[in-house]
Amino acid sequence: MEAIIFDVDGTLWDAKDEIVYSWNLALEGWPQITKRLTGEMMTPELGKPMDEIMDDLFPELSPEQQELLAADLYRIENQWIETALMIHNYGPGRLVLSLHAEVSCHEDMMRSHDLIDCVERELSRKYRLMIVSNSQSGYIEAMLKNTGLGEYFVDHLCFGDTLKQKGENIRLIMERGGVKEAVYVGDTQGDANACDMAGVPMIYASYGFGNVEGDYPVIRKFSDLLDLFPV
Repeated sequence: MEAIIFDVDGTLWDAKDEIVYSWNLALEGWPQITKRLTGEMMTPELGKPMDEIMDDLFPELSPEQQELLAADLYRIENQWIETALMIHNYGPGRLVLSLHAEVSCHEDMMRSHDLIDCVERELSRKYRLMIVSNSQSGYIEAMLKNTGLGEYFVDHLCFGDTLKQKGENIRLIMERGGVKEAVYVGDTQGDANACDMAGVPMIYASYGFGNVEGDYPVIRKFSDLLDLFPV
């Protein structure tokens, strides 16, 4: 096995709160849309291509309006993701900003950050690490920059780059990297379906956002990868 390909949201990090906050900021520029998004509304959408998210959340808009709104959402979201800020709203005058990472609430924060960094460093010594996501262009770059993980990944690809389904992008990133054997680490049924399309095995990150049907190797925390892939 030559490469490990990762999903982003729910697998490498959790930016749901940042996405909800930034999208609601963008919606302020659309007075005809009165709804405001919540984490509960956003969770089932994470990992889907943007056109599907638009249909789910804003079915009242025409395709042309959805495209314009998506561009605004992308722009504001990337601005927030680039700062790697998490928003905690405790009421009027009580907004708190903090860094956020996908770690257990029972773990010491600095120890968890060091652990994630250590896992990626160790895996990158033996395997080529890649990312394939259904995100917009610029999102992966912002995540890698602000988590400090960029040095461990050799390539990445997303829906915004190619407008192709995740399964197609998995095959594409393998082809352009000359990779014959790879495994994908993801957290949703959409990831499992993409792996079936691409013909690659999947590891289910059960700590993420979704549930997966089928018999897949499971990691319950990120460091479990070192048990599956000794280095």
